[in-house]
Amino acid sequence: MKLTDPVIKAAKPKDKPYKLSDGDGLVLLIQPNGSKWWRFRYQYNGKEKMLSIGTYPEVTLKDARILRVTASDLLKQGINPSQHRQEEKQKQTIAASNSFESIARLWWDHWKSGKTERHAGYTIRRLEADIFPVIGNKPITEISAPTLIMIIKKIESRGALDLAKRALTTCGQILRYAVAHGMTERNPAADIKPSDVLKPATKTNYARLDQKELPELLQKIDEYDGQPLTKLALQLMALTFVRTGELIDARWDEIELDKKRLL
Repeated sequence: MKLTDPVIKAAKPKDKPYKLSDGDGLVLLIQPNGSKWWRFRYQYNGKEKMLSIGTYPEVTLKDARILRVTASDLLKQGINPSQHRQEEKQKQTIAASNSFESIARLWWDHWKSGKTERHAGYTIRRLEADIFPVIGNKPITEISAPTLIMIIKKIESRGALDLAKRALTTCGQILRYAVAHGMTERNPAADIKPSDVLKPATKTNYARLDQKELPELLQKIDEYDGQPLTKLALQLMALTFVRTGELIDARWDEIELDKKRLL
């Protein structure tokens, strides 16, 4: 007689384990502690085998029957269900170790050497926010150019064009690292140029600073409590009126310290 949910729920534990049969090899093992384990009994190469397929009620009666049918189908193909499960778990373990996130973290650990803690932290946080939720669990060998385009377009859609470009660059570095270490054969990010898939940035000129606002600006720069290098750069720009790019690319031979001027 087939099992029903009322029969299963009414089954009480005894001093020793006992079984309730649903037919076709599916049984429910009632343990002395009250737990109820689904088992599938089958023959393989002339030997009796037992496959555990979960506990009731986490695995419902309907689910257990579906799993029993799946196991029976494997037997018809000459496949041992227990061995098949072990092989699938092994594949999942291998896939997890070869996932984009696991390799990205290996890359990050290698890449961050020589970087500031702030810069390295920002990079991994951006991966955790924008990349890992989408493709973190995906095997790196399955990452394609369309997948990367989908990610950066999604970032672009929220108005973060610069972050989208950085995301593509970072993914490219991760994939290049994977190629160098034999984890994948090619880097699909190399096939993508940001200008091919992202809209060009709209350039706008910042509003000029009125002369009467200059004292307040200098005071705010002086009170700035961020990175010391940033504060010094702002103070230098305020004193020299050079463009940001000119300050970044400036060389010592372009500065006359004794005359306090830039060449």
